[in-house]
Amino acid sequence: MSAVFPDPTMVKTNGIDMAVYEAGPKDGFPVVLCHGFPELAFSWRHQLPALAAAGYRVIAPDQRGYGRTSRPEAVEAYDMVHLTGDLVGLLDTLGLQKAVFVGHDWGGLVVWQMPLMHAERVAGVIGVNTPFLARPPIDPIMGMKALYGEDMYIVYFQKPGEADAVLAKDVGKVFRFFMRKNGMTAEAFAQMPEELKRFALLKALEMDEALWPGELLLTEPEMQYFVESFSRTGFTGGINWYRNFSRNWKISGELAQKVRQPSLMIMAEDDVVLSPKMAAGMERFVPDLEKVLIRKCGHWTQQEHPEETNAAMIDWLKRHFPA
Repeated sequence: MSAVFPDPTMVKTNGIDMAVYEAGPKDGFPVVLCHGFPELAFSWRHQLPALAAAGYRVIAPDQRGYGRTSRPEAVEAYDMVHLTGDLVGLLDTLGLQKAVFVGHDWGGLVVWQMPLMHAERVAGVIGVNTPFLARPPIDPIMGMKALYGEDMYIVYFQKPGEADAVLAKDVGKVFRFFMRKNGMTAEAFAQMPEELKRFALLKALEMDEALWPGELLLTEPEMQYFVESFSRTGFTGGINWYRNFSRNWKISGELAQKVRQPSLMIMAEDDVVLSPKMAAGMERFVPDLEKVLIRKCGHWTQQEHPEETNAAMIDWLKRHFPA
């Protein structure tokens, strides 16, 4: 695509074809970047060149269901066993024993499960916005439904085909809605009435665009990249990750909730979905933990504040895993 963002290599892993974007020396310490929803490996376009310049071998996949990677039909093909298995298979195909796994948003949920499910393949973990969340005592979908109601986006996503159709109707509008910055501070969100804090994103999507807070985050070519990709694939693959919350909860019952690898938690001050306070007490489950707070930053941290994100990652990587 460009010198900054490479063209993909297709890799066979765990029964799927995965599009993988690489930068940096092949003998550099491997760092795998895992994106969230609704995103792509392209979300790490600012990190690939920076980490490569610091001497790391940077590997960013379009994950299962996204971009140029396979999109299996079965909903259960998107559970945590498959999502972590894809990353293990990726290391196998590339001939790598271990890597540092970095995850933002849903990618964060996956990378925090890697040391629980495949400890021998994980050198370290970096969570971007997404903290380690220990297994809850009840099915998380039941919990979210009780707390936020049926319109909360994760609960709404459970209905087969519904959100998929709503989002696919106008892909450009979806990305103009999601990919925004300077929308709302955590302080302003805290002062809102409770009924407006229920994350009914699909209802907000139907509002007049002029009423959306904040400003567009992406340049026109960046926006076009996302819109073209999701216009081709639709959103079902990504939404299917959400449809496995209950299944993941059931299958994780036997896993010890402890991350023993060195870890870094990068928090964004004004992310109202994955707020810094969700990372409070993480040290109980992740004893070797450092935390960094990026101020005046919303949900799309690595795209909103790339320089600060890169600096935090590289500083931590150089101290734990010299290139």
